[in-house]
Amino acid sequence: MSTDSPDRTAAWSTQDRAVTGPAAEVLAAGMLPWRQGADGLEVMVIHRPRYDDWSWPKGKLDPGETLPECAVRELAEEVRLDLRPGVPLAVTRYTLPARKGKGEVSKEVWYWAAEVAGQRAVPDGDEVDEVRWMSPDAARGILTNETDAEPLDALLELHRRGRLRTTPLLVLRHAKAKPRSSWSRAEQERPLAATGRRQALAVRDLVGVWAPERLVSSPWRRCVETLAPVVKHTRLPLKTKSAFTETTAREKPKRTRRAMRDLLGRRQPLVVCVHRPVIAALLAEIDGWAARPAGDVLRALPREDPHLRPGGVLVLHQGLDADGAVVAVEVYDPWDD
Repeated sequence: MSTDSPDRTAAWSTQDRAVTGPAAEVLAAGMLPWRQGADGLEVMVIHRPRYDDWSWPKGKLDPGETLPECAVRELAEEVRLDLRPGVPLAVTRYTLPARKGKGEVSKEVWYWAAEVAGQRAVPDGDEVDEVRWMSPDAARGILTNETDAEPLDALLELHRRGRLRTTPLLVLRHAKAKPRSSWSRAEQERPLAATGRRQALAVRDLVGVWAPERLVSSPWRRCVETLAPVVKHTRLPLKTKSAFTETTAREKPKRTRRAMRDLLGRRQPLVVCVHRPVIAALLAEIDGWAARPAGDVLRALPREDPHLRPGGVLVLHQGLDADGAVVAVEVYDPWDD
């Protein structure tokens, strides 16, 4: 992805829909906060004094920002909630009216679910002056814009199926390394290129959105260097596993699949950094973890080699009330020079 439009190749899929994009001239992202109240599911709506409307927390992308980063930032700025994105819900699309001599402009807003537990929403007083927790039916009645019902409908369907509570597992292809042709020493010691080191910083910001609690990597240098900025930022230990090296994936693919199966079985927010030749074995294991019908849930999975570009991120959402089944998939191509 380019520095000007970092989400040009973003994609996600659930059992109900698949989205590839974005494609609009104006991009925004937001979250639909939810919690389990005494009388059942509750959602949080906000009042924006500037527009005198009731909506969900959302806002436009900053330069160089990805859609998930924007959604997390806007939630923190508007209502002081620090939440990781859950399952992607919907992409609303509409046209902004012409103004200042310009024609109409297309706009997209990408939404995620966000579970709220143990945090209190506090309106910033500027963009948001009031927040209300209410039942989904009450929220539907107060929402100002018709398109805001789309993410609510998606959230309710996930809740009905027991697939709303999730945990993320991120598969990361290491950032751009020095070419094999110009490296004469041991393959496992081949480092990142200058572009790869810059990609690793972008990776830090993107994977940080899902607040991983565990970092796993191939022990080879280029994978370790890709996660180094994440390690420095989070202060989490880095666990290396030889099962995720190119050699093991080639000679003992069943061992690689078992290692991936172990990570999926943990049902814990984590990141695993691997090599291009390893990804096919991981995908083979992921196929068996998809909520049924599997083909619909996994539509966003990259099926052709090289699967992910250097620095690309695959996000698997595992349903905590669905025996860890993968209920949604997201894919983000990397920033590149």
